[in-house]
Amino acid sequence: MPLTARIRTRDGWAVSHAVVTLADGTGTQVLRAGADAEGAVRDATELAPGAYTVIVTAVGYAPAAASAIVTASGRAEVGTVTLARQGGTELPPPGPWTVDPAHSSVAAVAQHLGISSVRGRFTEFAATVEIAPDDIAKSRVEAVIRAASIDTGNGTRDTHLRSADFLDVERHPEITYRSTRLAEAGPDRWTVHGELAMRGVVRPVDLDLAYLGTGADPWGGTRAAFRATTELRREDFAMNYNQVVQAGIAAIGATLRVELDVQAVQGESLPAS
Repeated sequence: MPLTARIRTRDGWAVSHAVVTLADGTGTQVLRAGADAEGAVRDATELAPGAYTVIVTAVGYAPAAASAIVTASGRAEVGTVTLARQGGTELPPPGPWTVDPAHSSVAAVAQHLGISSVRGRFTEFAATVEIAPDDIAKSRVEAVIRAASIDTGNGTRDTHLRSADFLDVERHPEITYRSTRLAEAGPDRWTVHGELAMRGVVRPVDLDLAYLGTGADPWGGTRAAFRATTELRREDFAMNYNQVVQAGIAAIGATLRVELDVQAVQGESLPAS
């Protein structure tokens, strides 16, 4: 296959509607090909050896340019071309958005024995997003998580995590997060400043947020996608339980990495589906 390329967003998603144009040294277009559902471009057009300019375009994204060399065998492997969303620091349209828990995840990762990771997720949560129309920094996020819904795939471990050693769900059944402000951190990147309440302790927690885009869904609604991460210290929330195994290595790491993948539906409630 003479020309191959992969078109991706900065977060690694395929851009299936991308178009690749190849121009020779005189600026003459010699090839135009579309990406498939996996964001891959494969075109069998015969190309003369030499240097070419590759221009990648897609609706909703800023154009990107790259160089390609067609070898004597007539092959040109462009590799991966990354597209940035048009508008850079734009967020979804102003107004209320409701997080869809069926298409979102709230996960946490802890180090185990210093050599591997244990992943868990909360299966019951609700959240809302309000995009401010005048000052985007005033946009708000509020979330409530049922602490007892923790699921690591191991019943004995989950029971321990619900106990007073960790989440103490009997006395503190909910984990809440409320943002205080939003700050731009780069193209499509934001820092959400807020407060996390867990086990009766309230601490400032910042989320590193990536806005992945907005589009129509099959039920007639509009959805926005986000990815966010943060790191928590267990001791900040009075979760000091641990065991020390050989060589002084703690069984459970001191920090938790929180990973959020979120779909939000435009409006104050989720549509029936």
